[in-house]
Amino acid sequence: MRRLIYSMTVSLDGFIAGPDGAIDWSMPDEELFRFHTQQVRETGVQLCGRRLYETMLYWETVQETSPPDEYVEFAQIWKALPKVVFSTTLGSVVGNARLAREGVGAEVARLKEQPGKDIAVGGAGLARACMQLGLIDEWRLFVSPVLLGGGTPYVPPLDATVNLELVGTQTFGARVVYLRYRPVSNDL
Repeated sequence: MRRLIYSMTVSLDGFIAGPDGAIDWSMPDEELFRFHTQQVRETGVQLCGRRLYETMLYWETVQETSPPDEYVEFAQIWKALPKVVFSTTLGSVVGNARLAREGVGAEVARLKEQPGKDIAVGGAGLARACMQLGLIDEWRLFVSPVLLGGGTPYVPPLDATVNLELVGTQTFGARVVYLRYRPVSNDL
């Protein structure tokens, strides 16, 4: 069965965007960009909320601007990746994307049962809905050495404790620490 993975860059104080919505502090260096490219290559489906979908539209046309080779590689992988967009305001989407017609729980359950690579979810609002439904199978944090003092939290307020186990770490040259966690069964 496919897993649902929530992966984002996060500040040391737990935010994925600053108080003004800025994410410029999270721009990856070359090493980290290569790592992100490999992770997208290993993904079978990307779930997006409206904001993430609109942000990532950049990659649909970046090749028209003579970007660096690593951007071209990422764009090709991203464009080929199937995307499911959850939005109540968008009337249509472009590229290899479709608007979700079912609720988050039903859509994720259906996707998990299909064969293929794991499913990724990004963006705070959609990830929050997945967390509240207990759908996330792995959390991947790229902890950046910056304190934002406020903004959009990586983890929203939860109704119950979620116990996790650390299953992997990696440190990058840009002082970013990658952490992977999976839920621990509460039936011990």
